[in-house]
Amino acid sequence: MKKRSLLARPVVTLLTCMTLVAPAIAGCTAAEPSQQQERVLRLGTLYGSNDDSYFRQQYTDVFEVLNDNITIEIVPAIDQTEYQYYDYTQKEQPEQPDQLESVKKMLTGDNPVDIIIGDVSTMKSLVQENMLKQLDPLIAEDKFDTSDIVPTVLDGIKDIGDNSIYALTPTFSSSALFYNKAIFQKAGVEPPVDGSTWDDIFDKARRVTSGEGKDQIYGISLNQWGSDAFYDAQTYAAPLQLRTYDDKAEKMTVDNDSWEKVWSTISKLSRDKVLAGQDAMNNNSGSPEEFNPFQGNLFMEGRTAMVIADYGYVTRLINDNKYAEKNEKFNPIDWDVVTPPVHQEKPGVGGNVYLSNLMAINSSAQNPDDAWEFIKFLNGEEWAKIRARSSYELVSRKSYIKPKEGLDYNIGAFYTLKPTPPVNMNQYQLYQKMPNLWQVDQVGQKYFKQVMDNKKTPKEALAEWQKEGNEMLLKLQKDPKASFEDKLQ
Repeated sequence: MKKRSLLARPVVTLLTCMTLVAPAIAGCTAAEPSQQQERVLRLGTLYGSNDDSYFRQQYTDVFEVLNDNITIEIVPAIDQTEYQYYDYTQKEQPEQPDQLESVKKMLTGDNPVDIIIGDVSTMKSLVQENMLKQLDPLIAEDKFDTSDIVPTVLDGIKDIGDNSIYALTPTFSSSALFYNKAIFQKAGVEPPVDGSTWDDIFDKARRVTSGEGKDQIYGISLNQWGSDAFYDAQTYAAPLQLRTYDDKAEKMTVDNDSWEKVWSTISKLSRDKVLAGQDAMNNNSGSPEEFNPFQGNLFMEGRTAMVIADYGYVTRLINDNKYAEKNEKFNPIDWDVVTPPVHQEKPGVGGNVYLSNLMAINSSAQNPDDAWEFIKFLNGEEWAKIRARSSYELVSRKSYIKPKEGLDYNIGAFYTLKPTPPVNMNQYQLYQKMPNLWQVDQVGQKYFKQVMDNKKTPKEALAEWQKEGNEMLLKLQKDPKASFEDKLQ
C-alpha cells in the first residue's frame, strides 16, 4: 500500500494523533486496500456535534494516517449542537428526536453511513430489523482472531445477534467489588472471593460493620459516590431483570414477591447501617476545618469495607495511596478486588460490563470493504496495545489487560462474569414518547422512604405504588406529556 510521508500530513492533525500513538505507531499496519483511488468512509454515531475532534483522536486519526487515500466522515444521528440554544426556562420544550428512528434514517437513504458505532440496545434493535451486516463470514475469510477477545465481551456481542457476531468493540467498561483487607483482618472475617452471592457478601458486610457516628464503619457501598437506598435497590435488582412496568408502560409490575424481597433486603441493610448511603457521605469523619482530599470517598477514608466501583477507581486508589504515603495524616489502603456479587437465581451473571462502542457495518453500506478494514484495525492487536494504557476502559483483547503500575491485584474480577442483560431499546423510546415517565419511579422513591421510616412494610408500600403508578400510566397513555409534580411531594 502506498503511504504518504508523515511529514506530508497536516502538522496539527499529526500532533494530535501522535499524542495517542507515538510509542506504538511504528508497529501499526493496515491491510492493503483493493483500490488506490481516493475513497470516503462514512461513520455514524448516536450523538455528536460540529466539533468531532475528540472522537477523531480516539478512533479515526491513526487509521487515516495509515490509509491516506481514505477520508472519514463522521455523521451523528442526533446533532446536539442546537441544544445549547434551547430556552430551558420555557415550560414547553421542543420534542426530543427518537434515537432509534434517527439511526435508522442514517442507515438508509441516498447516502447511508457505512459504519454505525453504538450501544448494545441500539445494535440489538438494528439486528432484529436486518439493518446490519453479519461479520462471521468476514471473520472466517480473513482468519481474524477472536480467541483473545474477553469471553464476557464476546458473550455480550453474541447475545445481540442470537449467537452470531454483528459488531465488535475495541474497549469496554466494567465494575468490580473492592475490599479493604485491614478491616476484614481486624474483624476476623474471611475477605470476599470471586463468585460470591449477594447473600454471602451481605453476611460479610454485616459482620465487619462496627462503631457509630463519625467512627462508623459500614460493611458495603453499592456506589463509589454514595447513593440513595432506593437506587441501591435498583442496582441490586438489575441482574434479575425486574421491571417497574410492562413493555408498553400500561401496567405496573412491582407488586410481587421478587420486588418485596429486594425492598426488604436493601431497606434493612440501610437501616442497620450496614449499607452506606447518602447519610454516610454527609457524616464527615473529620472536623470541618481540616483539609481532607478524601472526603466523600468512604472507601479511601477506611469507613466502608467494600464498595462496587468501576475500573477507573483503580487509578484513583493508586493516586490516593501515593498521596497518603507522603502525608502522615492519612493511611494508605491495602485493597484488592473480586467479581461483583451474583444472585443465586442468576449464577455467573452480574458483571457490570458496558459495551458502548460497538462497531457494525450497515447492510446498505456503500463502502463495506473499507468499513471492515476499519473495524478489523480498531479491534486488532496493534490498537489494543495503544488503548491498553487507558485509565477508564479495558481493552477487549485479554492479552493486553494487565494490572496497573506493576501492582498485584485480581484484574480478572472486571471481566469474569457475564454482563447483566441490557435495557430494552423500547425503554428509551417510552421515555421519549412520555417525557415525564420518570415521575412514576420518583413516586416509588416516596414509598420506599416510608418503608425506611418504618411507616409501611415493603409489601404494603409496593402495593400502593402499583395502584398509584397504574393511575399515572393510564393518564400518560391518554396524555403522553402529562406531569405529576403533586404526587412527588
